[in-house]
Amino acid sequence: MAKFLFGLITGVILCVVGVFLIFFALARSFRESAPAVAQNSVLQLQLSGDIPERPPVEVPFGALADRPAPTVTGVWMMLRKAAVDAHVKAVVLEPDSLSVGWGKLEEFRADLETFKKSGKPLFAFLKTPGGREYYLASVADRIYLGPADWLNLKGLAVQLVYFKNTLDKVGINVQVEHDGKYKDFGDMFTRTSMSPETREVMTSVVDDLYGNLVGGIAQARKKNGDDMRALIDQGPFLANEALRDGLVDQLGYEDQMFADLRQKVNSGELHKISSGKYQKVTPDSLGLEGRHRIAMLVADGDITRGSAGDDNASDTGIQATSFIKLLRQIGGDSSVDGVVVRIDSPGGDAVASDEIWREMNLLSKKKPLVVSMSDYAASGGYYMAMTGDPVVAYPGTLTGSIGVVFVKPDVHGLMDKLGIDSDTIARGHFAEIDSLSKSLSPEELAKLKAGIDANYHEFVDKVAQARHRPFDQVEPLAQGRVWLGDQAKERGLVDELGGIDRAFELVKQKAKIPASENVAIVMYPPRRSILDVLFGRAADSAIESRLRHMVRGLPPEVWTKGGLLRIMPYTIDAQ
Repeated sequence: MAKFLFGLITGVILCVVGVFLIFFALARSFRESAPAVAQNSVLQLQLSGDIPERPPVEVPFGALADRPAPTVTGVWMMLRKAAVDAHVKAVVLEPDSLSVGWGKLEEFRADLETFKKSGKPLFAFLKTPGGREYYLASVADRIYLGPADWLNLKGLAVQLVYFKNTLDKVGINVQVEHDGKYKDFGDMFTRTSMSPETREVMTSVVDDLYGNLVGGIAQARKKNGDDMRALIDQGPFLANEALRDGLVDQLGYEDQMFADLRQKVNSGELHKISSGKYQKVTPDSLGLEGRHRIAMLVADGDITRGSAGDDNASDTGIQATSFIKLLRQIGGDSSVDGVVVRIDSPGGDAVASDEIWREMNLLSKKKPLVVSMSDYAASGGYYMAMTGDPVVAYPGTLTGSIGVVFVKPDVHGLMDKLGIDSDTIARGHFAEIDSLSKSLSPEELAKLKAGIDANYHEFVDKVAQARHRPFDQVEPLAQGRVWLGDQAKERGLVDELGGIDRAFELVKQKAKIPASENVAIVMYPPRRSILDVLFGRAADSAIESRLRHMVRGLPPEVWTKGGLLRIMPYTIDAQ
């Protein structure tokens, strides 16, 4: 007994000491000072995978520590800092397996072009680059490729996947009602191929994106557009073929590239600094902050309602409850002189997007506000931006999709296959309209359609008011159709083409801040640490988060709560 008690007490003491040491180390790491940047430094800008708009949860302790991943705004700020930092002599771009959309690519490309105006060299080292990586690297002064590598530049393609035959086999029938002939979100469940309307939109999107890809590369590599198209038709390219055709400047290894760069800057031995370290250098240490404060509020992911009383922002997605609290916090902060709302969302729950729209409009009356669109700002993501304030999009931003859809699965056939029976007692004529074990009757469909029509009319009306145009001019542009940013600009659905720089120029104009004056940028929501997760409630489980990414644009509420959706009909990944 004595040994048991001794062991128990010893275990408790060790646990307490261990926890204390962990939290001490965490606290110490959070107080980590900004790194010192050595003379003759080169910023290695390594971009890979999906570059998020919001920073992920920070785990900075020991073996659990991740290399700090850059965000879109982080990349923008790093290149601004590198341009004025006397210790940084050059930037080396190393893109690898990027999975970002074409809007973010255009942001990064514009940031790199702005950096080049500083006169500092920009080199690119590529490892089996595809179209995204090469499009980004094409603005570099010199492009390097390994002698045994290859350039996977071959054009763009979009593929849509349909599940009707699979659902038929397992006994699931999905009923879809929508307003807008292009609002084909449910087609993946009810068709086996593209509808004529979908094919029309997809053709338009691919043609436009491909034109931007060809034009951007041709301009950067000083080639004729037609010649560039003919050249891409010959891809992919072996390394020697890429060199022969003028797509890269030199074949070599990374050490050889750095040797060439050392000769280029002619200032002695170079010191590499990673983007993970350099992003910790504060803008104010380089004179990039002013006395005026601008809030940068990121709205990233599917729009859902959230839970009442939830004070913690979700790590994935836009939860109306927590996002509205951020909007109110910014509106009540007298030190904030203006707001840039950065949207990267395909939409989601109709009620949640309406609640956010309401609070966005209230904030607009309190603070100068500008909307900056990222890869997506469509359907509910577009709806929430309708405050009447300036809207800035990239040429490749997927936006619009002004429409409403209702999706209801009927799993009665699956229940039969599994031998599952159900028995119901209902009161109320439409009490079973949400039942998963039966199809909608014609009367229920009519009831549902009336609600969809009203919701669609409200959507179009709010767009018309915000865009200061008659309803009859906006409705033909709605119909659930997805537009690219340059197409939306031509049709008056967005105000300007550009990125973060242009958004800040506009908000400074609205706030009457001189154009040449630097501002302090306050990020919302702030980066969450592991301590926030431990002492707060994580809004999404790891499994749910992964499922969201697997079926992007299909919130779990579709299957659990039902309801009207303002959501993009598909995710477009042009590769």
